[in-house]
Amino acid sequence: MTRAPSPAALHTLTAGSSGPRIAFLHGLFGQGRNWQQIAKGVVGEGGSDARALMIDLPDHGRSPWTDDFSYETYAARVADTISAWAGDEPVTLVGHSLGGKTAMIAALQHPAGFEKLCVVDIAPRSYHNLHRFAGYIAGMQALPLEELTSRRDAEERFAQVEPDPGVAAFLLQNLRRAGDSWAWQCNLQLVARDAARGSASRIADFPYAVNAGDPLPAPSPFGGPTLWLAGSESGYVADEDTERMRELFPAVRKVTVKGAGHWVHTDSPQVVIETLRRLLAVR
Repeated sequence: MTRAPSPAALHTLTAGSSGPRIAFLHGLFGQGRNWQQIAKGVVGEGGSDARALMIDLPDHGRSPWTDDFSYETYAARVADTISAWAGDEPVTLVGHSLGGKTAMIAALQHPAGFEKLCVVDIAPRSYHNLHRFAGYIAGMQALPLEELTSRRDAEERFAQVEPDPGVAAFLLQNLRRAGDSWAWQCNLQLVARDAARGSASRIADFPYAVNAGDPLPAPSPFGGPTLWLAGSESGYVADEDTERMRELFPAVRKVTVKGAGHWVHTDSPQVVIETLRRLLAVR
């Protein structure tokens, strides 16, 4: 993996040397490198089957922070970053959860920049609040950063509030050491502040949702091939979401991945890799 230049100041990683272009967006508290296994599988052994870009969204990873959350800002920054990487070449945009909403907004607001879309386990609607992440946020805020002596110390302390080692490792990837001090690399304060808004949460919302708090004007639909991946054990995507998804993305095809939870690409990586390779081959 090598870093790609990012005039829009979002941190990126690249994989592959030739072939169709595909860009990946992670979910809340994630980083672009969370897509590395999938990206490597899509670009192939020799790196000639595709070219991949993995982006750290604003307020995440090594990308700059914002003062207030906005999907429109996220989408614009993503579109600028991808444009600097791909120029006028067609791009397939893949996004999971928070990244899936950002990908949908990017495709709707900047349709010329994208040829195809893949939305992973999220729907174009408001989820009302961040209650599913409330425990994660509280656990991260409660970690006494000034007392930590090592990453192992952090892991042992965090295990008391998050016993699932996979979830704990995912969240603690955001913990960084600078000299003798520790800090959260993600903008935890912004996420916590948004979560405190309850039903007014902008992260839980979707600007084009029928029930959005501050809905945007109805957009023109995105006409490119759209793959909608859902985990059968997740619950983030419901049957009633299909009508709105088809209104915004009329060429959508839904695929439910058996046995997968919300992190579909982590639970079923080979299924996701093969499905994306087929999407790239669609003409």
